Amino acid sequence: MEDIATAPWLRRLIVVVLLAGVVLLSFQVLQPFIVSLVWAGILAYVTWPLYVRLERALGGRRTFAALLMTSLLTAAVIIPTVWLIAVLRVELINAYREVAALLARGPQIPEQLLRLPWIGEWLTEMTARMAEDPRALGEELRQLIDRSFGEVARIVGGVGRNAVKVVITVISLFFMYRDGRAITSQVARVLEQLLGARVHNYLDAIGQTVKAVVHGLVLAALAQGTLAGIGYWAVGLEAPVFLGALTTLSALIPFAVPFVWGSIGVWLIVTGKTGAGVALLLWGATAVSWIDNIIRPLVISNATRIPFLLVMFGVLGGLGAFGLVGLFVGPVILAVLVAIWREWLLETRARA
Repeated sequence: MEDIATAPWLRRLIVVVLLAGVVLLSFQVLQPFIVSLVWAGILAYVTWPLYVRLERALGGRRTFAALLMTSLLTAAVIIPTVWLIAVLRVELINAYREVAALLARGPQIPEQLLRLPWIGEWLTEMTARMAEDPRALGEELRQLIDRSFGEVARIVGGVGRNAVKVVITVISLFFMYRDGRAITSQVARVLEQLLGARVHNYLDAIGQTVKAVVHGLVLAALAQGTLAGIGYWAVGLEAPVFLGALTTLSALIPFAVPFVWGSIGVWLIVTGKTGAGVALLLWGATAVSWIDNIIRPLVISNATRIPFLLVMFGVLGGLGAFGLVGLFVGPVILAVLVAIWREWLLETRARA
């Protein structure tokens, strides 16, 4: 009779349990840093060809090349962000002055808007209430300002917390540049032991999807920001470059761009610049929004051979499940699923 204490199956079970425990505990330890590691991995992978060129130019000094590449990439992100914050501060001050002047003289609602069904009635009622009881309006504005300050305080606190994540991402990016070849080689060998040679198909799908999503997002955002900036300049806005840059950043978030040019167009109409506001709304609806529908499907779907509907679900679902990094993680997960599905179909046809 087999001795249970020395049975091979028991030893294997103990090894599996211990390994699962170590993996679970490791996940608990690394969980606060997973998002930073994912961002560092995405940035390192997308910019890897530039790092390789820089490393060759520096005579193969990996550490110095990784440090320089990390510094350049960090500066490329931080400098425009600081510039946008500085310009946004000035624009908010100007906007506050315009709002104060508008409230002081009373909003000039164009006749065309007052004739619109439902909207005209609501605008008429709102302006009448403002004229009858300006103190109530002041109290509402005060409460709105109080809530806004509370929201600003929350955002500032979030920036402080995210600053730690940014630092961790930058540090991780340095090591991924320096040790990237060793990391990818070891991961590929381990996955090949677990899944076999098919794992290379999955890794290729992941790489192609990440590149396609990055290229699609960046190109579409730049195109939308450029076209929107042209529209802002054409209608005579004072800061078309800043507003175009803001539109470019908002284009990285699905369906956020219409809120930018839409709110600006409505503001122009409310302030009496009806023609400029209507022109901007038409330009945004016909040119700015449609260019995204052309560029992003062409880049992502053609590069990955994944239906655009599935790509869209991956972007939106990933954004809801994982936050901003889900813009990349969501499509990657679905790309691996599609790769497994296609491989299964090929194996089924081969057996048939």
